[in-house]
Amino acid sequence: MFTQRLADALNAQGVRAEITWLPHRAEYAPWSVAVPQPPAWANVVHVNTWLHPRFIPRALPLVATMHHVVHDPAFAPHRTRAQALYHRLWIRRLEAAVLRRADAVSAVSAYTAAQVREIFGRADVVVIPNGVDTNVFHPGPDRPLHRPFRLLFVGNWSRRKGADLLPRIMRALGPGFELWVAGGMRGSSPNEVLCSNIRFLGHIASTHELVRTYQDADALLFPSRLEGFGLAALEAQACGLPVIATCGSALPEVVEAGETGVLCPLGDVGAFVQACRSLAENEVGWRRMRSAGPARARRLFSVRAVAGRHADVYSTLLVAARDPDG
Repeated sequence: MFTQRLADALNAQGVRAEITWLPHRAEYAPWSVAVPQPPAWANVVHVNTWLHPRFIPRALPLVATMHHVVHDPAFAPHRTRAQALYHRLWIRRLEAAVLRRADAVSAVSAYTAAQVREIFGRADVVVIPNGVDTNVFHPGPDRPLHRPFRLLFVGNWSRRKGADLLPRIMRALGPGFELWVAGGMRGSSPNEVLCSNIRFLGHIASTHELVRTYQDADALLFPSRLEGFGLAALEAQACGLPVIATCGSALPEVVEAGETGVLCPLGDVGAFVQACRSLAENEVGWRRMRSAGPARARRLFSVRAVAGRHADVYSTLLVAARDPDG
């Protein structure tokens, strides 16, 4: 999603950009995939940090973006033993090689940039957040609160995303609240988590359907324990949805506490229950957050502005390449 949005926004601004998609096995079996050649017109290559160096053209300046540091100690409880070994023995080597080679490194949040500095020792990380097209992600028509109050969760049903907390929160809230769940059921089945006020929507197939889903809810309930950025929280705010999220990792950079949402202590079911009740009982405050979210998204996270910041990084590298003594 990051790659497609960035390429579309760059092309719209007259910066030619083209994506070379590789099969997933290029990550874990890179020698089984042919190395694509860059277009003749390309003068910068932009990659994510998990890309094997085999696929990176050596003749072009390199920009690498870190989205989420899986080596963060806070991530350890949320992966299997096999994942931990894979990350330590393979992914960390790939990322270290890419970061050593990169002429510029960006991260999608200050939290992620700090992890890059601490774990990989790369200090010159530029923070450029994820962007959202506010012409696509925007509030729906004005309306009152739903009764029951309609909460939305977007993401995989995983412990890292705080999904194990959702049934406990919804049982405490009772019949005056309902939760719509959009996303995968990784790690659980509906029968294990079902309670009467939770409705599973399944995978959302299109951007248009996702926007409508945001617009039809009253608040995003997002008790995630760890986020490199928190794209769902940004998309929800752009659609006029107050966000009830965890005060940790990158989420306080995306959600402005008291203005576009409510931030709760990590794993505190009681705090999340109280935040939901307070928002449902205060329609004036809900409307204020409903207006503040889209304004913040336009001001800080518009995909056009984000693409412009990436273009500035590319331009700086090209100037340095033309004048290395500079």
